[in-house]
Amino acid sequence: MSLNATSVHHRTVDDELVDTQLTADNLCNESWKDWPNEAGFVGLEEHRGPLDLHVRGSIPAWAAGALYRTGPGVSAVENTSRGTHLVSHWFDGFAHTHKFDIVPPAAAGGATTVTYSSRRQADDFVDRIKKKGWRTGISFAQKSDPCVGILAKIMSFFAPSHVNNNVAVHRNMPGLTTKAHTGAGHRTGSRNVFLTTDQYIFQDIDPDTLEPLGSTDQSRLHPHLKGPLSCAHLQRDVKTGDIFNFNLQPGRLATYRVFRDNASTGTTDILATISEPGISPAYIHSFFLTDNYVILCIPSSHFGWWGAKIPWERNLVEAMKPFDKSNLCKWLVVDRHGKGVVARFSTPAGFFFHSINAFEEYAHDENNVQRTDICMDYIHFDTTDIIMGFYYDVILNRDSATREHWVQDKRRETLNPRFVRRRFRIPLHQQTSREAATATADEVLSISNPHAGELPTINPAYTCKPYRYVFSTCNRGLSTIADSLVKTDLYTRDALIWCGPKGHSPGEPIFVARPGATDEDDGIVLSVILDGSAKKSYLLCLDAKTMTEMGRAEADFPIAMGLHGIHAPAVE
Repeated sequence: MSLNATSVHHRTVDDELVDTQLTADNLCNESWKDWPNEAGFVGLEEHRGPLDLHVRGSIPAWAAGALYRTGPGVSAVENTSRGTHLVSHWFDGFAHTHKFDIVPPAAAGGATTVTYSSRRQADDFVDRIKKKGWRTGISFAQKSDPCVGILAKIMSFFAPSHVNNNVAVHRNMPGLTTKAHTGAGHRTGSRNVFLTTDQYIFQDIDPDTLEPLGSTDQSRLHPHLKGPLSCAHLQRDVKTGDIFNFNLQPGRLATYRVFRDNASTGTTDILATISEPGISPAYIHSFFLTDNYVILCIPSSHFGWWGAKIPWERNLVEAMKPFDKSNLCKWLVVDRHGKGVVARFSTPAGFFFHSINAFEEYAHDENNVQRTDICMDYIHFDTTDIIMGFYYDVILNRDSATREHWVQDKRRETLNPRFVRRRFRIPLHQQTSREAATATADEVLSISNPHAGELPTINPAYTCKPYRYVFSTCNRGLSTIADSLVKTDLYTRDALIWCGPKGHSPGEPIFVARPGATDEDDGIVLSVILDGSAKKSYLLCLDAKTMTEMGRAEADFPIAMGLHGIHAPAVE
């Protein structure tokens, strides 16, 4: 079933794509174009609801549960002591969390219904900005206010930081004591829900009402996890429920602590402590997990002054060193069973936000000895320039900033993402320093945008396993963020692309499997779409096999383009 002239494109990577290439000439953001307030999302409201959405077409009853989404919301604070405070970078927008409750029909023959609610998560932070007139603490990329004196900046650094966790949503986290919830996620079995960002702070919210319940940090899990930086995209073993992450403590010798949070006991183990010359503190947004290994890649996004530049600049982006091709990506392979770091290797300089999946393969070498190869899939960028593309000036094309960003230094050649798979063979013996310095991982698969794109997800049942399909957002050159959804077949390199009418920008696709499914792609894909022309949003439901529309749940208001989310299935 296809609604509102939705189109599906069947293409392979060998097809000519002249009409869909990213170029500075056709890049614009129709979703946000000509909004009444140029500041972007200043007018986005809370809808504590739940509000009934209008369902067109059909959404399968077996998809019942809650779709949680979070991301940046309001991007300006009005009526502060210094006037209007504008957020510089999309990733610093004030956290706004959303929930779509998918409710099965009460009787046979009825229709699935959808309700929506949302909650702002950074009101305390906003209140402080209203009083001070500027943002305090460390941000991702907020540009400094030239009118704020150096003494005020220094004093604001020492002021208590405020939580603005706007990147990812996680549920049923072990090892964290939470406050009482109103309903404890009664429909989905969500004992707790936490919001994360690239710091070591967890923000606790009520699974039903989304009410902020307070925050804690990783030192609650283990006293050695005291570094301020961590990974928003923790990894979960789907079989055991164990959680894996790392904690980064910058310094002359940066210290990375890779840890496991045990689901069965609620205790936390430090699997490896890595602090040695040549291992730089860096901005790392995700990492990799297989059945036997945690793989940490330190990309070419190093912080200056061994990380001391972060408090000086008061944001992560300006604290990063200029991209340098000599700063290779350094990979650390940590054994999940207590052996620490078992291998190191390097790959050419580059950057990535999002890992997709990792898994192990087994083969016999020339001596007929069984060897273990690890495959690591992620969305690769040639440089760190993509980070600068998410400043609001570029997204909203203020003063031709979009053209300047994409044209300058031929950036459009390095801003195009691509799916990359790297394969590395685990050594039979402990590496010597020379072996570690010369070891590398082969690039065995590469698929470029728009046939693969950002915010990638898979069928979660295939985590740590060989798999075939990736769902992501892609950009055919019609938006500064994303204009389509793409299903990539890693076996055939075919791509199915869904795109709505002009000005419809999709968010991260979430796969929900059909109960009892045996095919990897037997299920649906859910994505929140912003219709920039109508200034409204809708929850889109696609058949995952064909990427054709089955139904949608429409809101009569805009919902902020978020970053990440999860589907929590309904329980009896």
